[in-house]
Amino acid sequence: MLQQRTLKTITRAVGVGLHSGQRVELTLRPAAPDTGIVFRRVDLPVPVDIPVRFDSVSDTRMASTISPGGDPGGPKVQTIEHLMSACCGLGLDNLYIDITADEVPILDGSSASFVFLLQSAGIQLQNAPKKFLRVKKAVEVREGEGARLMWARLEPFHGFKLSFQIEFNHPALDATGQQVVFDMGSGTYAREIARARTFGFTRDVEAMRSRGLTLGGSMDNAIVIDDYRVLNADGLRYDDEFAKHKILDAIGDLYVAGHTLLAAYSSFKGGHALNNKLLRQLLADAEAWELVSFPDTAEAPRGFAELAPAW
Repeated sequence: MLQQRTLKTITRAVGVGLHSGQRVELTLRPAAPDTGIVFRRVDLPVPVDIPVRFDSVSDTRMASTISPGGDPGGPKVQTIEHLMSACCGLGLDNLYIDITADEVPILDGSSASFVFLLQSAGIQLQNAPKKFLRVKKAVEVREGEGARLMWARLEPFHGFKLSFQIEFNHPALDATGQQVVFDMGSGTYAREIARARTFGFTRDVEAMRSRGLTLGGSMDNAIVIDDYRVLNADGLRYDDEFAKHKILDAIGDLYVAGHTLLAAYSSFKGGHALNNKLLRQLLADAEAWELVSFPDTAEAPRGFAELAPAW
């Protein structure tokens, strides 16, 4: 049987929120089978649990934000996508995440620190079948026209494969790989995807900070780009780091479905909003998906039965 996974021990991290600039503490705890991933706002007078679900997503501007029942006026946790991406990359099904502020710490701007944190705590197999959300028919969402066109699509596939193409018409980004294809069954998430950092443009910083955004951003936790070049002294971690970060985000955005998808995902210039719209369209059609498990691990997609290797 392909089993559910949680952590062996409690682990903790401290950092700052990318947008809020606030100091925040995370405590990640093991959880029982079929719990799912649950954030717990422990800084509130009465702690509030926010289960991660596709319909708990309440805001997708600049990041993925969740609230109980998707209520935009309720308690929230912002910028969950990098941590969710790490959980998906390691196949973690059940987890409690205690958090002392309304935003997950940005750490180094990628998922690599979360992968290290989770693997250091150890992955525990649980005596319950792991469930996957299998896509049975193609679903697509499109927005804009001409130069503003963007789209995202899910198609049936025995595994989880992602393809993302960027187009920024910017000299620094145009000089890098514009399209990345990644197969989650390859077992190389930690090495090939997790280290890709978020990125931003100096021309946008002043406007964003006037709106209370990117207050915690710096070259320690993001790739910073002016009108011509990357400003970080150490340059890029991958030749196609920008496109790979979009894959990293998409993995996290799609994992709010509550289960790893069995699907081929592809997107052109998409983002958090389009990814959540795609999930909602998929799950609104009962004939487009099903939950499956694999009593015989030999029938599972290639690479999904193995635990992700440690660093």
